[in-house]
Amino acid sequence: MINEEHFRKLERMYGRASCNEYYAPKLSISEGAAEVVISVQQRFHHVLGAVHGSVYFKALDDAAFFAVNSLVEDVFVLTASFTVHLFEPITAGQMKASGKVVHGSRGMFVAEASLVDSDGVEIARGIGTYARSKATLSPDIGYE
Repeated sequence: MINEEHFRKLERMYGRASCNEYYAPKLSISEGAAEVVISVQQRFHHVLGAVHGSVYFKALDDAAFFAVNSLVEDVFVLTASFTVHLFEPITAGQMKASGKVVHGSRGMFVAEASLVDSDGVEIARGIGTYARSKATLSPDIGYE
């Protein structure tokens, strides 16, 4: 069942996370899917002049994570594990991660995400497992 209000609350909660002040990502959520767009900034570059893998991880995990969270309306879901495969470097433009749930059960989910550059070339891919937590989705954690 699609719950647009739930999706918008998750997007607002994400926007309030302190770490996102650094990356300035944009998140959009739909049922079982999410998209994260990050504009590449030079401050993300490692010594060889390309974006550090930690930014790839953030984009991929956030997209997969919120794809799962779109399906769970009572508690926060947490990343249990996440594997990243890096294919190509990126130095400028935008990174767009598209995540989707590929398996879900009562307490454990699997989601995958693909990361593309501004030309649509896949630069990384990831897959993770996610578990329901005991943290209730509430205004206390920015869910409003």
